[in-house]
Amino acid sequence: MRLIAAVLALLVLAGCEGPGFAPIKDKTQAAGGAEQIKPGAGEYVVQKGDTLYAIAFDNGLDYRDLAAWNNLESPDVIKAGQVLRLASPEAAANRARGVEILPVREAAPLTLQSLEEETPLLNEPRALRLAYSEANWAEVSAPRPAPAAATAKPAAPVQPKPAELADGGDESPWRWPASGKLLGVFGQGGGKGIDIAGERNSPVIAVASGKVVYSGDGLRGYGKMLIVKHSDEFLTAYAHNQALLAKEGDWVKGGQKIAEMGDTGSDRVKLHFEVRQYGKPLDPLKYLPERK
Repeated sequence: MRLIAAVLALLVLAGCEGPGFAPIKDKTQAAGGAEQIKPGAGEYVVQKGDTLYAIAFDNGLDYRDLAAWNNLESPDVIKAGQVLRLASPEAAANRARGVEILPVREAAPLTLQSLEEETPLLNEPRALRLAYSEANWAEVSAPRPAPAAATAKPAAPVQPKPAELADGGDESPWRWPASGKLLGVFGQGGGKGIDIAGERNSPVIAVASGKVVYSGDGLRGYGKMLIVKHSDEFLTAYAHNQALLAKEGDWVKGGQKIAEMGDTGSDRVKLHFEVRQYGKPLDPLKYLPERK
């Protein structure tokens, strides 16, 4: 009898280990019995209120790359619960194989030399064989005038103008997003932008025309934030606001009030302002006009 009971117990245990059960590491049980997907390495599960632009911004990526890696027809359409890969398929495959891709070592900069300092190529004299005759002899033996010295200098290269981005189709420089004392500069303490001190509820304006692609408080450390897309290249971000006056999808003009300064996600009232090009942070002071 005991032997029969032991055999039955073993059969029950074997049935519980069948392939029909999902690994515990892949899914967890949420409140109410709903399953929550846990992302793998290099993946992100879309949460309610997320936008592709905000996810790309938070991970230092270009939103267009993120859309391409995930075969998205439009960067404006993602769904809660959707799993997004945060790297190209090639990078993910290399990581799975344990392949490490090192950055290309920068070569020493080339030294440019003025054309005036270079030794000119000699194209003259060229040998020309002529039949002997008195006319030919007179032509080659006649004295020739010395060549006139070149007096004209090559035109100076045109120097590029300071970086300016289009503002609604105009080549207008950007405006400052807020009035106040500059607290932190780009790169200080790992900062990805600049901080501007000010009074609570003081206006925050769009530095240039564009489309609001994020309006919310879902990015940790930024508080209430707006992200404005100015072109396929550039985004600007306005963080720690007390109130957001523009919503996702709104088109705003340069100089338009889009928020009110506050201290959400911060230890003091200030505006944190960032400029991103293809997802990479840039020094905003290179794009904003000089203060008088």
